[in-house]
Amino acid sequence: MSDHQYKFNVSMSCGGCSGAVERVLKRLEGVKSFDVNLESQTATVTTEPSVSYDTVLTTIKKTGKTVNTGEANGQAMGV
Repeated sequence: MSDHQYKFNVSMSCGGCSGAVERVLKRLEGVKSFDVNLESQTATVTTEPSVSYDTVLTTIKKTGKTVNTGEANGQAMGV
């Protein structure tokens, strides 16, 4: 299986908000790379095949930030 590419639209109002999302993604096992962009309000995450969309979504939600939309490998997913 190949790596998963997840993309989330996350409501972030400041550098502290994007920093919180970065911190939880850094600690999540199986994350190969991620890009949290405050300007575009997005978090793009590349994971190993074993890491599910729901796992990444739940991890981002732990920051208290609102996740507006999500995609898994180009397919729109529920949030």
